[in-house]
Amino acid sequence: MLLLQIYLLSGLVLHKVIWEALKQKSIEKPRESQSLKLIAVKTIKIAILCAVIVQIFLPEILPIAENPLSLRVVGTAIYTVGLITAIAARFQLGDNWANIETGQVLQNQTVVARGVYAFIRHPIYTGDLLLLFGLELALNSWLVLGVFVLAPVVMLKAIKEEQMLVQELSGYDVYQARTKRFIPFVI
Repeated sequence: MLLLQIYLLSGLVLHKVIWEALKQKSIEKPRESQSLKLIAVKTIKIAILCAVIVQIFLPEILPIAENPLSLRVVGTAIYTVGLITAIAARFQLGDNWANIETGQVLQNQTVVARGVYAFIRHPIYTGDLLLLFGLELALNSWLVLGVFVLAPVVMLKAIKEEQMLVQELSGYDVYQARTKRFIPFVI
């Protein structure tokens, strides 16, 4: 179990380090206004991350199975797919990335339609949801159901983001017509 805990924690740390490093690389981008809503969203995201990190090392919380080996294996596989998807997508976005909270189109932004983005429009959202889903399964926790609460919030955010991109980013409508939102060839 200790190896699994270290693996899950390492993936979360890697994810966060990559986000912060690439954010620093993009320092010339417009600064976000620190509205109360923005501060609240960032605080909630940090609280969730801290809670998940603590959960990794706690005894099982709301265990699903008495003998969870197969659940842990499946969860770890889903976690890994989610982690790889989110990180690959973040690298593929390059300088076209803006914080989720700001909801803006950057001055020199272009449509990214290569890599994971050739198949789905929101691979970071998809990857992060898979990562959380897999992590909770790997931890044998009924908290996995929280992902089903979070998913509609993410979907609404993605729809709102797409509406803005169609209006403000040349070629996004064409890209949108030929790709799926979250699951390749499905939805």
